[in-house]
Amino acid sequence: MVRSLVHIGIDDTDSPAYGGCTTYVAALAVEKLIKAGFEFADYPNLIRLNPNIPWKSRGNGAVALRLYADDIDEPFNIVVDVLKQAYVKEDPRNQPGIVAFKGEILDEVKSYSMRALFDVLSVEDALKVIEKHGMLSYWERGKRGLIGALAAVGLTLQEDYTYELLAYRVKGNYGKPRRIKFESVIEMDRVTKPLTFNNVDYGSSRLLIAPHGPDPVLYGVRGETPEALLLAKELIEVEEPIERWVIFRTNHGTDMHFIKKFKVSELKPYLSAIVEGYVVKNPTSIAGGHVLFKLADETGEIDVVAYEPTGDLRRAVRELIEGDYVEVYGGVKQLESGALTLNLEKLIVLKLAEKTMVLNPKCPRCGKRMKSEGKGKGFQCEKCKLKLREAEKEVIKLSRALNEMEIYVASPKAHRHLTKPLQRYGLEKKGEPFELIEKWHEP
Repeated sequence: MVRSLVHIGIDDTDSPAYGGCTTYVAALAVEKLIKAGFEFADYPNLIRLNPNIPWKSRGNGAVALRLYADDIDEPFNIVVDVLKQAYVKEDPRNQPGIVAFKGEILDEVKSYSMRALFDVLSVEDALKVIEKHGMLSYWERGKRGLIGALAAVGLTLQEDYTYELLAYRVKGNYGKPRRIKFESVIEMDRVTKPLTFNNVDYGSSRLLIAPHGPDPVLYGVRGETPEALLLAKELIEVEEPIERWVIFRTNHGTDMHFIKKFKVSELKPYLSAIVEGYVVKNPTSIAGGHVLFKLADETGEIDVVAYEPTGDLRRAVRELIEGDYVEVYGGVKQLESGALTLNLEKLIVLKLAEKTMVLNPKCPRCGKRMKSEGKGKGFQCEKCKLKLREAEKEVIKLSRALNEMEIYVASPKAHRHLTKPLQRYGLEKKGEPFELIEKWHEP
């Protein structure tokens, strides 16, 4: 047999209530596959899919394992056995799935996977592709996990990508507070910048590398190179044992879910969308400290909301005025009334409207602002009593706190997994090749 490239996608193994983690299932599978003698062609790919899907477990992440094998059946069966033992069985809602494929990824699979970044796909969509191309698949309880598993197989991260080192806890510590020394993360952040990102939100003194639920993850450090992540791991001080760790190659922090522009009339619930249009109603504050403005293009209008936790982004939105031409990025939500809103994640001001203030004219004699005598009656200076019947009001152009073509994003604490931090602009990989370093997992 000729050794081939085998892709194995895994999804929907965890639960917000009961813990678990698809990356942890993948980490266990990595150990088993390497012990069985398989060589990996890539780091495990952690693929974040459309974050607006309402039935996602947490970060809507799926994993693809890519390795060399003479036959697809043996590695596929190893991953199935690992999943059977490791997925969260307490939650009847999760539907873990596996999809495996041998050879070069087909264009139809790539197209399906790109849609999964911003659109809503069905089980039928996935099954059509799986059956057409004779892919292997496995599921428990239901087939929903096949959607993400197939999407992970098809997203080979040929453009921008980052890395994430995930360290996992021993089982006895699940659900307990994570014991990570905050000061060591501050030092790690200082030493490794700009090659790591989103470690700490300094505005709120919040640690961003650690989740808060009962899942197996102790911490996850995101960065531009595997070497930077290994250095970060050495600098982070923890007061509990680490069971295992793995470096993933990922679309985390790439804005990969924002790849398609929509007209307002094309929007539908749960899309990740880019929309261009005019601000047609000045921003207003609403309950909860959120800020709302109305955006319009030639096809319709939609309310755009910057939520209170977005911090820096919300402050930028407050500076918009009617007439500004903007590009907005966010997730489409449907209200109980049926109306759609766009939950803002990123803003670019394409063209600023002129902001002006109209003042009464200055007295030419003493320089004091004059007082209107009434419509059509001119102005009088209250200080020196000079009257001017033909004087006109003065229009003053005001400076704007926003800049054209500047990118405004949320504060780090409100970033979604896919949100590209400002520090990553200019660091995009643009299809650059990668190499597996010698030590990318343990065990």
